Amino acid sequence: MIPRETVIETSPPARDQAGRVGFTLALLSLGHFFVDLYSGALGALQPLLVRQFRMSLTDAGILGGALVTSSSVMQPVYGYLADRFRTRLFAALGPAVAGLFISALGLAPSYGGLVLMVCLGGAGVASFHPQASAVAAAGVRVRRGGAMAIFISAGTLGFALGPTFFSVIAQRWGLGQAYWAAIPGVLCSALLMALLPGVYGGTVKAHSRSDWRPLLAVWKPMAILFLLVFVRSIVQVTFAQLIPLYLHLERGYSTATASYMLSLYLACGAVGGFAGGHLADRLGGRQVILISMIGATPLLALFFFGHGWVSVFGLLAGGLVLLFTIPVNVVMAQELVPGQMGTVSALMMGFAWGTAGLIFVPLTGMLADVFSLHAVLAGLAAFPLLGFVLVLRLPK
Repeated sequence: MIPRETVIETSPPARDQAGRVGFTLALLSLGHFFVDLYSGALGALQPLLVRQFRMSLTDAGILGGALVTSSSVMQPVYGYLADRFRTRLFAALGPAVAGLFISALGLAPSYGGLVLMVCLGGAGVASFHPQASAVAAAGVRVRRGGAMAIFISAGTLGFALGPTFFSVIAQRWGLGQAYWAAIPGVLCSALLMALLPGVYGGTVKAHSRSDWRPLLAVWKPMAILFLLVFVRSIVQVTFAQLIPLYLHLERGYSTATASYMLSLYLACGAVGGFAGGHLADRLGGRQVILISMIGATPLLALFFFGHGWVSVFGLLAGGLVLLFTIPVNVVMAQELVPGQMGTVSALMMGFAWGTAGLIFVPLTGMLADVFSLHAVLAGLAAFPLLGFVLVLRLPK
């Protein structure tokens, strides 16, 4: 029999606190799923939009770059505003804004209007991510990598299902009536407005001005982490935007089958992000990034130069290994500057991703018009090797 004095029970206040943290994590993970469901839609809609607006591959690349810019490059601005004003509206309204504009792309009057609507939908995505990623695991004291993996994997899963969801909607009602797809985002925002608690609590005061000193104090490891996310995002963003177009134009897939293939690829990435966060709690973040960077390139090469099931396996396994690092980079950056988690989360999740997409999605489209989409995308698959060299510079 265990002596009574050796039995340790969790106190009710501690259980209540853990319950609140878990509830907030669940709500924000749900929001992350839906907001990224819309951010993943453009890849599936690209073939239909190319046909309706008679776009070139360069135009398609610019459209993808516009989404990445508005949804990702602008995230540090929203991260700063969220750290300063500390209102839950940034996270709560994101799914509705993203859903309303992305779902209505088929109603755009012209190519210019299409770009504008993509940018407005991207603004909803951008406003959600910094605040939600800062708060989702803020109350977690141990295994923060695992908690962040749950939050990020929920978004990656939504991003993965976005192409299939919108492909089904477009096939059933047509591109012009795809606006019905906005309903889940609007309902999700209503749920967040009703149930999401004050995301910062009452113990932290709003910043009257930005303080860059904590960031400058750790600029070297922060710069390496940023570059690692940038290199990974070159492959991740460009593939997500252009793989359906590649499969449709160069491999003869139907638009629906190409969208399903993209969803499988991104779903494997969601599994990879979940696994990477838990592996980081066991092996350390640096080791997980090393494994990801050295393992992704040969697997992706199988996709471009293999055939049949070997090619499919290479795409899916490459996506899984490549996205090991998503929660790892974010948690490492947050631990470097814990007082400005919204800002650093935006730098890691948004600005690095967005800068890569802004440069390489349009560039890939332009180069594909000159060479071929196959040649350009296959060349991008080698970029994780640059990340392997970078991670060797990270402090152990």
